[in-house]
Amino acid sequence: MAEIITIKKSTFQLLIVSFVSVLLVASFLAGYAAGSSRITGQVTEAALQGPGQPLEQKGLAAKVSADDDPVKGDPKAAVTIIEFADFQCPFCGRFFQQTLPQVENDYIKTGKAKLVYRDFPLDSIHPQAKPAAEAAECAKEQGKFWEFHDKIFQNQQSLSLDSYKKWANELGLNTNQFNSCVDSNKYAAEVQKDFQDGSNVGVSGTPTFFIGNDAKGYQQIVGAQPYSVIKDAIEKALAG
Repeated sequence: MAEIITIKKSTFQLLIVSFVSVLLVASFLAGYAAGSSRITGQVTEAALQGPGQPLEQKGLAAKVSADDDPVKGDPKAAVTIIEFADFQCPFCGRFFQQTLPQVENDYIKTGKAKLVYRDFPLDSIHPQAKPAAEAAECAKEQGKFWEFHDKIFQNQQSLSLDSYKKWANELGLNTNQFNSCVDSNKYAAEVQKDFQDGSNVGVSGTPTFFIGNDAKGYQQIVGAQPYSVIKDAIEKALAG
């Protein structure tokens, strides 16, 4: 004869409550983990939400410096675009490919705005970001920063020390000088200073732009934004 197990009603209710509590805790922890993952993405590569979906647009920054970094365009242009970028960041590459050509054609070549490039290497996820930044500084030493900048972004899948030396030769640089420069990490401190300056003004991901001027302040825009977003910020700065 089968044995019958009897569970009191109060005990059964307690078991049900315990089971539901375990499910709720598990659901909470899963949601927290997913949220943490999203936050981590936002503070490393600033454009994870994709083009056309601004991650963040802030008001005017109190102070942001162009330092002595490379300038593209008329140094006396009314509007300054300060870009904090990472040479290995795919979203920085997207800005270079899709948005910069229009900005350059409409505002930089016409003398209305100038672009300042500052390094913000996210070396925890992009191991070639810092070496590439140092190599570009070595190219700047010979007056070829922007040519080297373009080479890097045109060949983001081939970043390596051998590639940097190869590109230096293709661009007609003094290769002995360039090779010595990169091998000695001559500009490591300069790259680190850019990173620290960016951190001090709230940069946490790449690309991050500050658009405006010293007199009126700068609008901070984060992410590989479409041309319309950058254009709007430039026009506002031009209008004063």
